[in-house]
Amino acid sequence: MRRMASAALRVLTQQASGAASAQPTLVASCPLRGLSGAAPQARAAGVTALRPAWKAGTPLSRCAPASACLSMLPSRLSSSMCRAAATEEAPAKEETFEYQAEVDRLMDLIVNSLYSNREVFLRELISNCSDALDKIRFLGVTDTAAFKTGEELEIRIQADPVAHTITITDTGVGMTRDEVLSSLGTIARSGTAKFAAAVKEAKGDANLIGQFGVGFYSSFLVASRVTVETKSNEDPTQWAWESTYGSNEFKLREDTGEKLSRGTRITLHLKEDAHDLADDKKLGGLIKQYSEFISFPIKLWSSSQDYKQVTDEEATAKKQAEADEKAKSEEKEAEKVEPVTKSEAETKWDWTIQNDNKPLWTRRPREVSKEEYDSFYKTTFKEFMEPCAHSHFNVEGQIEFTGLLYVPGMAPFDQQNMGERSRNIRLFVKRVFISDEFDEDLLPRYLSFIKGVVDSADLPLNVSREILQESRVTRQIRRSLTRRSIDMLMDLANKEPEEKEADPSGMPAGDYMSFWESFGKMIKLGCIEDQDNKTKLADLLRFSSSKSGDTLISFKDYVGRMKEGQKGIYWLAADNKTAAASAPFVEGLAKRDLEVLFLTDAIDEVAFQNLSKYGEHNLVDVSREQVDLGDSAETAEKAKQAEEDLKGLISFMKDTLGDKVEKVAVSQRLAESPCALISSQFGYSANMERIMRSQTMGDNKSMDYMRSRRTLEVNPEHPIIQGLNSQLSSGASNAKATAELLYETALITSGFSVDSPKNFGSRIYDLMASSLSSSNGTSSSSSGSTSSIDDATAVEAEVMQEGSADPWKQ
Repeated sequence: MRRMASAALRVLTQQASGAASAQPTLVASCPLRGLSGAAPQARAAGVTALRPAWKAGTPLSRCAPASACLSMLPSRLSSSMCRAAATEEAPAKEETFEYQAEVDRLMDLIVNSLYSNREVFLRELISNCSDALDKIRFLGVTDTAAFKTGEELEIRIQADPVAHTITITDTGVGMTRDEVLSSLGTIARSGTAKFAAAVKEAKGDANLIGQFGVGFYSSFLVASRVTVETKSNEDPTQWAWESTYGSNEFKLREDTGEKLSRGTRITLHLKEDAHDLADDKKLGGLIKQYSEFISFPIKLWSSSQDYKQVTDEEATAKKQAEADEKAKSEEKEAEKVEPVTKSEAETKWDWTIQNDNKPLWTRRPREVSKEEYDSFYKTTFKEFMEPCAHSHFNVEGQIEFTGLLYVPGMAPFDQQNMGERSRNIRLFVKRVFISDEFDEDLLPRYLSFIKGVVDSADLPLNVSREILQESRVTRQIRRSLTRRSIDMLMDLANKEPEEKEADPSGMPAGDYMSFWESFGKMIKLGCIEDQDNKTKLADLLRFSSSKSGDTLISFKDYVGRMKEGQKGIYWLAADNKTAAASAPFVEGLAKRDLEVLFLTDAIDEVAFQNLSKYGEHNLVDVSREQVDLGDSAETAEKAKQAEEDLKGLISFMKDTLGDKVEKVAVSQRLAESPCALISSQFGYSANMERIMRSQTMGDNKSMDYMRSRRTLEVNPEHPIIQGLNSQLSSGASNAKATAELLYETALITSGFSVDSPKNFGSRIYDLMASSLSSSNGTSSSSSGSTSSIDDATAVEAEVMQEGSADPWKQ
């Protein structure tokens, strides 16, 4: 709605400006004399504009003689107007003017559609005051007489809760009568923009805020009537402008009220639903929110409580009476007691400066100390912990802006709520706060924890200065802020101490490790979402590994201790570090002294799949097939021979398990486990399957398809596999239950879940019963529950008779 309003406002402004261009400029000495050099068509338009004033009897000519204006008027009007001029030489006390064309529609758009928050009226009016003060300060550089009416440059704001008014006064440049008519009688005509253009032509530099010319009319968001009193050095008369909300006209008169030495005083007569704004505490909060960093002092007429000690007459009298009574009973002369005091609050009113927190980002970085940066961070963002790092920079070129970014000392409690805006980036335009809701426009989501301020005059805002419009400038600022944020994190990581042991509280030592504990998941999210910067972000990642103990390591640490000839970076995703360390997939790598990274966050596997490699090294998931362990040709030949020896067992197990597995193969990665389930290159790993199962909107059909793409790898050197192969070779027909039990056990040890926990439990219970029966010398046939696991018992007994360790204890 606000975007539509902004577009409509631009169209109507163009129409209004077109109408204005046909009218001559009124001069102070004589409205009619301004028509002398105009073309006939423009002259006629000027006369038409003056007709209402002439009909009201207002003298139009201030010439001496008045006949000097006759040549400019149609003959039927000249004598009448000059007679009116001759009868009254002094200017009228009050004149009524109509706004220019389309103003009623413009005003409706401004009040009802353009602004989403009516409290921004104060921001707009203070910005206008700041511009007026900047103008007089700039003029005073070349003309010291500009300050003859006062050198103090300030803004004063006073609320009257009884009269329901807010008064805003500045000691700026003020306005002449003509400037009042041209600036306040025309919507979307910015006096600031006009002044800035003149300064630019003179090759000067004035830091001005206004650019659209509609900010003043935001007054009608809260006011039913607005009065403007203004005094300029260029005009001996103080003028008063007044207009009412909903009216298509305004009044202008010589001001006979309280005199201004120079500047402007705006009085807002509040609407009934805005009476709560006439409160010094409310206004103080709005000033600190929107205009805290305006360069001129903003003084608010505010109250404070001053407590003083006064005599409590009642308590003193009671104490005196008790003393008199006691003296009387003791027949002594009564003495005067010390007066009893009490604290009494006294309300004091005074002008207090509201913007004493200076804009730190406007200073040069080398001039600001760390203590000042930390203090600014705590004050601006209401934090109690010092930041981990900061970055202060100025960007110049096609766009210019200043940024001051911070890495917080701890994560917010609602960090995982990705649906809410973080409101951590405060956007300013020439030190005027615009909004803190542009964080997603200025930084990617994974950097939403970064806090800071951005100040620029080049931002493409809409007319209400509430919407940041998508543009090339916005994209450039976003890229720059992202790069600066990542560089800041890289600097923090490079300062990381060599020893990264955890402190007694369990938190990692060092600033970067503390940062990682709080925001590590956000960096992993960046590896997924930011394709342009994922390589840089990879250097910020930290992991546990099979060799790191209680410390966390980086990719750089891992690569620095890779074995000679190792090509890949091995990793495994699991629920926790303990589960990863005990997984069957890492047994062969540990035997070969190869380090494995342990990924224990749900987001880790997706991040690694998106990275795919670090430098020249591929990231290799050891739970998937076709893992190259760098074995020699001799080892490969040995594995090929083992596969030939177990050809019958492999075929039998594939037939027994059917569609539960895609294939059965001999493993080179297993060392202690009899078998393991390996995911295909394109199927779900155990970790990903667990994540997908937890999704509310998970696709069961996709799960079934991915689950079927598993490989059962068997360890040819394990006693159970060898015993089962012997049973099968001897013609035993009862090995099917053992194969089923091996498969279900491999599901669990590999991180998957069994299809039927009840059937798996029954097989385990039967095995336990058979084992107990054998140890008691009882015939297995006496147990009614052992018939289904005779094959498993037979294999178990054979293995045990060979003197091997009990494989089920593994």
